[in-house]
Amino acid sequence: MATSASSAGHPSRSATTIVSVREHHLVKIVGYSRTLNAHCGRPEFSSCPFRARGRTWCVSYRPQGSPGNDGNTDFISLYILLVDIVDEPLMAKATFSLPFYIHITDTNNFSVNRAFGCERFVKREDLERSEHLKDDCFSIKVRIHIVKEAPSIMVPPSDMQQHLGNLLLTKELADVEFRVGEETFPAHRIVLGARSPVFKAQLYGPMKEGTTSNIIRIDDMEAQVFRALLTFIYTDTWPEMEQEDESAMTQHLLATADRYCLQRLKLMCEHRLYKHIDKSSVAIILALAEKHHCCGLKEACFEFLGSSTTLLAVVETEEFEYLARSCPAIMKELIRKAINIANICDNPPSS
Repeated sequence: MATSASSAGHPSRSATTIVSVREHHLVKIVGYSRTLNAHCGRPEFSSCPFRARGRTWCVSYRPQGSPGNDGNTDFISLYILLVDIVDEPLMAKATFSLPFYIHITDTNNFSVNRAFGCERFVKREDLERSEHLKDDCFSIKVRIHIVKEAPSIMVPPSDMQQHLGNLLLTKELADVEFRVGEETFPAHRIVLGARSPVFKAQLYGPMKEGTTSNIIRIDDMEAQVFRALLTFIYTDTWPEMEQEDESAMTQHLLATADRYCLQRLKLMCEHRLYKHIDKSSVAIILALAEKHHCCGLKEACFEFLGSSTTLLAVVETEEFEYLARSCPAIMKELIRKAINIANICDNPPSS
């Protein structure tokens, strides 16, 4: 089947011929040189409509590039245009090919943008030097690809924390018990061992306890701290605690996290304690940070003590006396900081 096309609305005897060949359409440009010399600015030739993939299309051939883009004047531009009017999204792309060149467009929603293609399909001088321009004619294969989007499948968020949390709550299949103070906590060896290298060594390795009994005593920890520890181990979330007790509980939990090598929990504790630094707590928090190697928390305390007024106020507290007894290395750092502050006050920088 052969049909003629028009150029920029004006009839043309030898513009474009569409020949249906199996799954592709052959666009034959007859009179290539005449298309360049058309007296209408940058000429544009549109083929007669053809059917492909259940829709009606036509091809726009622009031998001197697309209007409005001065960067493509040396190129041939090709566009595919949807003739049909569609109400629902129609995702499609086109393949334009010469024997020596092929271009596949991006996917376009033709219900929104009915013309889409390639502004720089081929450079004219490359085409003119090739053997495929014969008798002032050449042919371009056009193939339409309908892109069928996969059905939308909603993936729910992970519920592993909920399942492991229920395991702790129901105590189902528990195979070890911890006696902390007056309370007993059933737990699962495999979960504890997977989360903490210390529990792994204690329950499975050389430190293995409870070979004759499945009850392990912990005498140097409060029951509520151990409960918070288990909550984190099973759910990887911050345990609930009363607001007024958060600072003290977090201090105990930080020491426990360090004891069982739970680095994420330890950093969570540091983050929480940073918000509780004040004149009455900074000495205790600084001592805790020094003992458990919390570099970030330690720096935050030093920053808080950065003024002479604050430092002198903290020195007068009972907590500072505890800091001086338990962390002599910290005292040396504080003395150096105080000297630096004094020097800055005596010798302020000149403006």
